[in-house]
Amino acid sequence: MNGKKTAFAERVSQNSKNYFPKDLFDLEAAGTFLERLHTMFGLDTLMTDRHGAVIMTHGNFDGFVPDVKNKPGNKIRVMERTVCHIYAKDENVAQNQKEAVNALLDAYIKTLEGFSGKSYMASEQAVYIDELEQQVEKDAYQAKYSEQNDPLTGLLNRNYFISRMRQLAEREIVPTAVICVNINDWKFFDSHFGEEESDRLVLTVANILRGKAEEAGFDDAVIGRIEGDVFHVLLPLVEEDEAKRYCDSIQGACECFEDEKLVPSIAVGCVIHINVEQSYRDALSDAEYAMFENKFAIKNAPGYREKIEKGINKK
Repeated sequence: MNGKKTAFAERVSQNSKNYFPKDLFDLEAAGTFLERLHTMFGLDTLMTDRHGAVIMTHGNFDGFVPDVKNKPGNKIRVMERTVCHIYAKDENVAQNQKEAVNALLDAYIKTLEGFSGKSYMASEQAVYIDELEQQVEKDAYQAKYSEQNDPLTGLLNRNYFISRMRQLAEREIVPTAVICVNINDWKFFDSHFGEEESDRLVLTVANILRGKAEEAGFDDAVIGRIEGDVFHVLLPLVEEDEAKRYCDSIQGACECFEDEKLVPSIAVGCVIHINVEQSYRDALSDAEYAMFENKFAIKNAPGYREKIEKGINKK
């Protein structure tokens, strides 16, 4: 048995403890049959979950307290685990009908147990297959992007971005727009809405950076996620006015983004690298300084804090 089969076998042997009768069969349909046994033959029945909580009764069980541990009644079991109990009293059943009625109840219990087992396996298989498909997609994505790309966004990772930057320096490609982008208050969203939402914020900004570069026809754009909320962009052979339009477009797209929680506000700094004697490190430092000036202006603008905090009351 291979690893996946073993994992599935372990899963189905354990997960039945997480299921309740309503997850395995139609309670209304199940109750209809028990009600018929009561109205037609006088058989009183009471169904509980595995812990003894009463699900339904048909007949008189006044004062009866189920003791599923010491007096469990008829058990419905799935993968050798009890999922519910059916208690039955035949005092009101005609003597000449008791054997037949109890046989009907036994057949019903076996049928319900068999259906529950099939329902359980179908549910577990569906979930397991869905998880496998997601894992296959994740593995394929990571295999594609693991060496060069950031696994969350698909943009270049820090190391490969630096490698591409060095290539531009060696080839002395000028002019090149050097842009620094930082998400405003990313930690605010992470602390208030959690990692999943803060990751979605990062991915949203990444998609905007990439999409606007494609729209502008910057086929040689080098876009990297440098760390959590920081991106760097290099636009080879792009003049200052083109770079400015790109910066305006990414900030405008973030400004117009509609979401109940997220506000992808970004600070942007841009310089044009035209001197081959200047290092890209120095150009990035200048872009970062411009970005911080932009961040200060944005965060101190009227209404900024109210906009950032809009999602808190919708949590």
